[in-house]
Amino acid sequence: MICSKEYEDLEAKILRGERLSREDGVRLFQCPDIAWLGAMADKVRREKCGDIVYYNVNCHVNLTNICTSRCKFCAFGRDAEDQGAYAMTKEQAIALVREATHDPNLAGLHVVSGLHPDWSFADYLDILQALHDEFPALYLKGFTGVEITHFSRISGLSIHDVLVKLKAAGLKAIAGGGAEILSDRVRGELCPKKATADEWLEVARTAHHLGIKTNASMLYGHIETIEERVEHLLKLRTLQDETGGFQTFICFPFLPKNTELEDSIQQTSMWDDLRTMAVSRLMLDNFKNIKAYWVMLTLPVAQLALGFGANDIDGTVHKENIIHAAGAKSPSALTEERIIRTIREAGRVPAACDCNFNILRILK
Repeated sequence: MICSKEYEDLEAKILRGERLSREDGVRLFQCPDIAWLGAMADKVRREKCGDIVYYNVNCHVNLTNICTSRCKFCAFGRDAEDQGAYAMTKEQAIALVREATHDPNLAGLHVVSGLHPDWSFADYLDILQALHDEFPALYLKGFTGVEITHFSRISGLSIHDVLVKLKAAGLKAIAGGGAEILSDRVRGELCPKKATADEWLEVARTAHHLGIKTNASMLYGHIETIEERVEHLLKLRTLQDETGGFQTFICFPFLPKNTELEDSIQQTSMWDDLRTMAVSRLMLDNFKNIKAYWVMLTLPVAQLALGFGANDIDGTVHKENIIHAAGAKSPSALTEERIIRTIREAGRVPAACDCNFNILRILK
């Protein structure tokens, strides 16, 4: 045993590979021994994933920041008349991606957007189809459960039928954002206009039944309680038991700058970021991959998180707008060489992958 006496029972459960309970999760979040948490999470990571760390050479395409939701935690959304508001045309989206294709290793696109009040589902679908037609070799990961719920509402189509159309237009996987905290209390206060917790989960469930893999995430460090963080993880774990369709889990620390919460919420500490990463690895026993999203964590913290349960460091990004609107201090893009060096410095093996974690290259 390497833990204090208070946590011997939890260490024994982890070493035996037993599933942790809600009460266990709360105790882990309350644990002051960050080194022990990291050691336990890293042990589980090593047994489940080995030393490979996934990354991808990708390009983010943020179609519009004009959005009806105007969530209190968001610095990206605008009203149409606001300074800085924009809405890409199909031609502009294609031009952005064409610029990114100067990198010969570009493998995929990450397409997410605001909920534009004047765009129909057909408008979004048309851009997605155009990107697929113009760049058929690129893997398309696009939209979140929030956007897909919005598409269903504005089109009158079921979630199932919306997903069938997106899949036919080239969609290969669904982004993990929009989960925030899967609590009606939190969502009612911070983002009452967009998908509920149950709606977000239903999008994921339906996608999995259609053979579309999705990601999952948690936005933490705002008004949620520790108990709500744990409940969020348990809801994801339960759905993963049912469908097995989640590919990776992403810890998103809340960045308060330029949001409505800027004056009342302090940014998370590195301690909380690493603790949340470790607890997520330990609680999500049926998720293979845990992502250290360098864009929000910063690259040094993301690299350190590789010792706290993470085995996925995201990608080159090319050009990211949403997180940087909230004052992210990370670069808006990284070179593939920088990501490879970051992974190797941590003693791990870089593996370039597509949006469905199919390995394209292993760089030993």
